[in-house]
Amino acid sequence: MSTVIVIGGGAAGMMAALSAAQNSHTVCLIEKNEKLGKKLFITGKGRCNFTNNCSDAVFFQNIVSNPKFLHSAYAQFDSRAVQEFFSAAGLRIKEERGGRVFPGSDHSSDVIACLRKMLERHRVQILLNTSVRALSYAGDKRGKADKDNVAAPVGGKKVTGVILSDGRALAADKVIVATGGLSYPATGSTGDGLRFAADCGHGIIEPLPALVPLIVKEKYCRSLQGLSLKNIAIVLEAQKQVIYAGFGEMLFTHFGVSGPLILSAASYYTQHIRGHREQERVYLHIDLKPALSPEQLDKRLLRDFEAAAKKQFKNILGGLFPAKLHPLMIALSGIAGDKQVAQISKNERQALATLTKDLRLSIAGTRGLNEAIVTQGGIDVRDINPATMESKIVKNLYFAGEILDVDALTGGHNLQIAWSSGHLAGK
Repeated sequence: MSTVIVIGGGAAGMMAALSAAQNSHTVCLIEKNEKLGKKLFITGKGRCNFTNNCSDAVFFQNIVSNPKFLHSAYAQFDSRAVQEFFSAAGLRIKEERGGRVFPGSDHSSDVIACLRKMLERHRVQILLNTSVRALSYAGDKRGKADKDNVAAPVGGKKVTGVILSDGRALAADKVIVATGGLSYPATGSTGDGLRFAADCGHGIIEPLPALVPLIVKEKYCRSLQGLSLKNIAIVLEAQKQVIYAGFGEMLFTHFGVSGPLILSAASYYTQHIRGHREQERVYLHIDLKPALSPEQLDKRLLRDFEAAAKKQFKNILGGLFPAKLHPLMIALSGIAGDKQVAQISKNERQALATLTKDLRLSIAGTRGLNEAIVTQGGIDVRDINPATMESKIVKNLYFAGEILDVDALTGGHNLQIAWSSGHLAGK
């Protein structure tokens, strides 16, 4: 039986502490906030979409960075296991559209309370309002891994505990770092764990915002602020390369675009810009009528124009677009708003059809980490053993959750990463 210290009382940290305790270890969970699960509390606008009842294949399709790294962790604690875990602990759960799983009460506090109850039941010591300043180490005489233990760390160090901000030293046989990334820093995700990892030699992939709104160059987006578009298709493209394509809902803001579809696109945008010139132009193509082919749309416009031949162009757009979009479509189509529909040429009609199928916006970047749902980047997973979550550089040091360079799209998948990686690290 070992003494285990877990740093970070978020989703991954709480699960890691529970898993270690269930495997007969003595566990101390350290959290610098006044309560556990501060970020978990605001997840899903307070409803906490804590996993997704999807197939294994769909889960991995939703992983943006390093999906292969998660195979072992997910195989041992997948979505079904997570649902069974919470149900057995007394949490009522429900499934909604897209396989998203929520607590039956729609209150994230119930998920946190469930975890807290389990931690107490398994006698996990919880230290709140407690910060870790550094990890403590001892030399590792074992040295490099031999052929019989290829997973052994090779850096010549092993962790022996932690040093708290007040100078106290706490000894441990194993330490699990689950301090999160850099998103929502107000919840405590301020990069402490990344500093610990870097200090002892781990590679750090630059943390950047993911699942975050996009900034648009076109100033006219401000006039569309608050406009929500449903059942539209988008393509994010750079140099004729498709970065992301999807169907769903988006929202115009004073700075650009947001909404579920855009947040997903932004994760792939962030991944793309890492390896490309900053000046590379990236465009968002919006298809306002994805159910219609270009030919079908042109035929519909022709029918509409014939039925309203004597009306002005600006007065026939109600059946095509939301009212807030009318002035923009008139301006970009080049058709005068007071022009009689009967006088609109074939070329003008086809230009309107093209605009409808491809409303193009220029992307200037993303909003900051304080608005990002998750961080993309973190500890280079090449330095972590995916079968155990143990460091390959420092013996007895483990990592779990958003601190790792693994992230996913919305729908409960990021919390699933936290549960799976935390469970494996604790085990």
